[in-house]
Amino acid sequence: MTDPADLSTGATGAPVTLRQPVEDDYAAVARAIQSWWTLPGLDTPSAARERAALVPRLWLQHFATTSLLAESGGALAGFLVGFLSQDRADEGYIHFVGVAPDQRGRGIGRLLYERFFELCRRAGRGSVHCVTSPTNTLSIAFHEAMGFTIERSGGAIAKADYDGVGVDRVTFVRSTAK
Repeated sequence: MTDPADLSTGATGAPVTLRQPVEDDYAAVARAIQSWWTLPGLDTPSAARERAALVPRLWLQHFATTSLLAESGGALAGFLVGFLSQDRADEGYIHFVGVAPDQRGRGIGRLLYERFFELCRRAGRGSVHCVTSPTNTLSIAFHEAMGFTIERSGGAIAKADYDGVGVDRVTFVRSTAK
């Protein structure tokens, strides 16, 4: 699937196309995971190792048909790794998303999410779920702008120990209905 998208021009001015990844795309995605997160605290070597561990090669080996790459000017501009839940027949899940720093503001993140919502609708999935760190305020704002609802734990925005002791997460849900 190669799909040209109509997005505003960005740093490259080149059009954006979406396609499904293949395993050979892993090196580019792995480089992006190491370099695109530039906010203080997310730009450390240990944070980069943690991100790399979250998206090993197996995602492009086994979940390529439900994942997306955005390209612009022959370069990786963004990616979304997602899947259709095997155990929750009504749910899709977005596992990891990134947009190149010089491509932000073009609508690439929105486009990746909208295409994933469409994929979920076609598969009969009624909702999409995802998580982020409570310190990633840009991610939280983006998800709320995309229509996600935070699944609060009591009055708290984050669920304590969600991914292990001391690893809190903000969890989101959004309907796939148009």
